[in-house]
Amino acid sequence: MPESPALSPLHVGAPSLTRRHLQRLRQMYRSAGWPCQDVLEADLLAAALLQRVPAAHGGETLRVTDAGLAALSAAAARNRAALSAHEALVRRVAQDLQRAGRIAWRGLSLRVPISGLPGSDPNHALAQAQPAQAAMEWLASDAPGTATSAAPSRWHVACPDVFSVRHTSVEAYLDPVVHEIKVSRADLLADLKRPQKRAAYLAMGGACWYVLGTDARGRAIGSADDVPPECGVMLVSADGCTIQRPAPRRALERLPFATWMALARATPLPPLEDEDAQGALRDVD
Repeated sequence: MPESPALSPLHVGAPSLTRRHLQRLRQMYRSAGWPCQDVLEADLLAAALLQRVPAAHGGETLRVTDAGLAALSAAAARNRAALSAHEALVRRVAQDLQRAGRIAWRGLSLRVPISGLPGSDPNHALAQAQPAQAAMEWLASDAPGTATSAAPSRWHVACPDVFSVRHTSVEAYLDPVVHEIKVSRADLLADLKRPQKRAAYLAMGGACWYVLGTDARGRAIGSADDVPPECGVMLVSADGCTIQRPAPRRALERLPFATWMALARATPLPPLEDEDAQGALRDVD
């Protein structure tokens, strides 16, 4: 009876790599290789992506193999390919805000009270023309001891692309700002037809910016003439960022309690992995 061919470690019950496997593999590549001795590590050893190396003191450490490096490189290539133009610009804006000393959140979801929108009370034309101001007045009433005359007519779930506050220990200096990212003119025009969304963004922060990217031919998808004057406009291209119109700023002495709760449930953008800083540290050593 012929013998079965020997199978490599990559085929003998090797598990499919998950996001947690790749995270552990990256951690091992950046660290001194001290083993954790858990299931993730066992899977990576079985797949020959990690290798045990005897240590001088009698124990052992782990080293990422050539196959492990290839897996990390392939995962990074897949992530770059999956990153759409919108997601790439959102990430770029959030990281720029982080470098400027701010704490940034992506994909934040917050219920914002909006009053005076079309359909809520047709007898209040002035409130319909200024839904953002009505929402801001309601949010300002969150302060202790402030009396309110009426509840908001509607609640709107606001999901800004980037929400950021200043890194400070003084609440009055938080300076909350909303950045809405657009890379398609059709998406921009559709968004501008939703006043309740814009009103919610203006109520969330002291300023609201529309960040406009470019199309496939490198042309700007819009300009400041397309965006209402209560919002600022930035144009982003391969050459850099241009401010077409500064965002009007409104003083917000404190964030509403609902916003604090939303921030507590969300996760801010993690710290940047600055390779230049790591290189500078190596040069010092």
